[in-house]
Amino acid sequence: MNVDADRDDRDLEAELASPSAGQIGIPVDAVCVGCGRTRVKRASLEEIDQGEADPTTLEATACTSFKHVCYPCQGATWWNPVAILTGLLESERGE
Repeated sequence: MNVDADRDDRDLEAELASPSAGQIGIPVDAVCVGCGRTRVKRASLEEIDQGEADPTTLEATACTSFKHVCYPCQGATWWNPVAILTGLLESERGE
């Protein structure tokens, strides 16, 4: 499901390019369970319990929470995926 278009008027590409998004994994829009902040993070398929799944057809509801840094919370916290950002994924792949 491609839900990349202007999520809350955020610049998802800039969020993904930020070092705080991470370097490895697919782009996921996720909510920090500590502070409730929603940001683009990278998560590997293994981190979200999806193993060999095709990320372009993956639904966020099928994914598990994953640990990632939250700067406002000042440490690693759990993040709940709310969307797989397939548009960003496809643009990275040059599709």
